[in-house]
Amino acid sequence: MAALQNKIDFIGYITVTRANPNGDPLNGNQPRTDYDGYGEMTSECLKRKIRNRLQDMGEKILIQSNDRNDDGLTSIRERAEANAELAKISKKKKTEKGRTQEYEEAAEKEWLDVRAFGQVFALKKGTEADGESIGIRGPVSVHPAVSVDPVIITSQQITKSTNGEPGEKKGSDTMGTRHRVDFGLYKFQGSINVQLAEKTGFSDEDAEKIKEALVTLFENDASSARPEGSMIMERLYWIKHPGKTGILSAKVHRSVVAKKKSGVNRPKSLEDYTFDDSALFALPNVSVELYEEGERQN
Repeated sequence: MAALQNKIDFIGYITVTRANPNGDPLNGNQPRTDYDGYGEMTSECLKRKIRNRLQDMGEKILIQSNDRNDDGLTSIRERAEANAELAKISKKKKTEKGRTQEYEEAAEKEWLDVRAFGQVFALKKGTEADGESIGIRGPVSVHPAVSVDPVIITSQQITKSTNGEPGEKKGSDTMGTRHRVDFGLYKFQGSINVQLAEKTGFSDEDAEKIKEALVTLFENDASSARPEGSMIMERLYWIKHPGKTGILSAKVHRSVVAKKKSGVNRPKSLEDYTFDDSALFALPNVSVELYEEGERQN
């Protein structure tokens, strides 16, 4: 497949309703916020969900979470060694000309997330000098998602309703605390760089798969912290430039704005916001696709 030829930007809006979109393990797993109270979802969290969706679509993924393991392998090393081409290249001397490039190309060919996001292979074999240390830069960059307005976090204590062991006297002791965002509208953006796509072999077909993953980002993502339907990709703007560079990404990302409607103090739903994307559609020579709750608009 030919490498991507047109730069791509994307802008997404996510609603969170009574859910924990991205807990902070250093803060009792409370939803992440900045010092001003704005909610955050890390880029790593978003890329994890993209990888999960790509797995659902049948793509080979290197960085798999334990609960999404689909090949019986539990580490990057095992997946690298299970690949016949990578195993063959690893046996070559590190000083052999072209070895690193061969390793990169084999990994990029095998796993879509490596072609998209890049990967650092830092694998030890007995001693660090015997291992791999290869870095691949990917063309797809994803910014953290940040809420349009400060979010309200509610905490609930959870009590047990049954014994943990037989013979114990049942008690109502608190088991823990569950935290949630009551409501938040989060915005994120990202880009796909053509020059890096040419290096990893990332193609137009790969870009379409990333787009599909974003549009359906929260399918098969439900948990006790994120009940089914509590997180929705409300809007996704997919912007294709006329060439390899195009318009400055920062200008594109700033061209869509969501604001609270007049008289709304504390937003409780998407209907409390208005969207202004006129600046985006006024940009010259770009193609814009808008997906609203999975429905496509040109």
